[in-house]
Amino acid sequence: MKIILITGSGGLIGAEASRQFLAKGFRVVGIDNDLRQTFFGAEASTRWAVDALQQHPDYQHYSVDIRDRTALERVFSEYGADLRMVIHTAAQPSHDWAAKDPHTDFGVNATGTLNLLELTRHHAPKAVFIFTSTNKVYGDRPNQLPLEEHEWRYELAKEHAFFEEGIDETMSIDQCLHSLFGVSKVAADLLVQEYGRYFGLQSVCFRGGCLTGPGHSGAELHGFLSYLMKCLVTGRPYTVYGYKGKQVRDNIHSHDLVAAFWEFYNNPRQGAVYNIGGGRFSNCSLLEAIRAGEARTGKRLQYEYVDNNRAGDHQWYISDTSAFRRDYPQWQPRYNMDAIFDAVIEGVTGRNLVPAR
Repeated sequence: MKIILITGSGGLIGAEASRQFLAKGFRVVGIDNDLRQTFFGAEASTRWAVDALQQHPDYQHYSVDIRDRTALERVFSEYGADLRMVIHTAAQPSHDWAAKDPHTDFGVNATGTLNLLELTRHHAPKAVFIFTSTNKVYGDRPNQLPLEEHEWRYELAKEHAFFEEGIDETMSIDQCLHSLFGVSKVAADLLVQEYGRYFGLQSVCFRGGCLTGPGHSGAELHGFLSYLMKCLVTGRPYTVYGYKGKQVRDNIHSHDLVAAFWEFYNNPRQGAVYNIGGGRFSNCSLLEAIRAGEARTGKRLQYEYVDNNRAGDHQWYISDTSAFRRDYPQWQPRYNMDAIFDAVIEGVTGRNLVPAR
């Protein structure tokens, strides 16, 4: 049987990948120790997703910390060269949390990634290695772009080269403010590239925009769209941090991102890097997201505005996905913002994400 290993298998992308690849006939080895609950509290726990996955006979779960190389090696030794792919989604994903505990942040994001790369190189060197990186590797450099203020959002000046498609992979990651989270993800991103170029591993960094979907256990410090809709539905107060609420993000549904994984798996490269997100097809400002949520639920969001934006936060970020679309023309995202809003609200109000047998 075809076997893949997925870290963070209870998270938004890990669980989506597990469900999709189980449906394609793969056996999934899931690694997740629910650190998300430690980071963000009980409501951010991924236990519910793991419980659902364990109902499938071809899902095998291991509660292992990716910083623990010895425990990881036992898993890799068990499956060895039978592994067709490693999908690495486990992470500490928050700017603010990283500043509270830099050692844990770097250990999970950077050292954990190094452990997985080394074990893949020694036990399954022919496996495809997929890493969910982040647009935060660019730090706050996108904030140097020429922006125009509109009623509900900021927008890039039309004469700029990035206006039509968004920010591409040529943007520098150097000499800018990243946050400690951004730095740990940069380290992991470069490691994944280097293991491709230096050791010939079939590896890729997907530098994601906002990843979202109905399976997100959103919390205040991570998972903006899920948490926003959770606050709207439950009447919980929400805080808008800076930029007048007009900051823009592109949003990609977890289904569309995992569909990109599938395309790469079928035609892998060594040390590849792709910006991936909703692009011009699927993006919104925070104010636009609030309006859309209110229109769908018939409720008003109770929020306060704090003038100071989060350190290293992007004022405007839309991913240029043309490099990936050029190399993998079969990939086309399905979910625009209307479909994403509907899916996220559905996920907040009642999940039923059990993998099909």
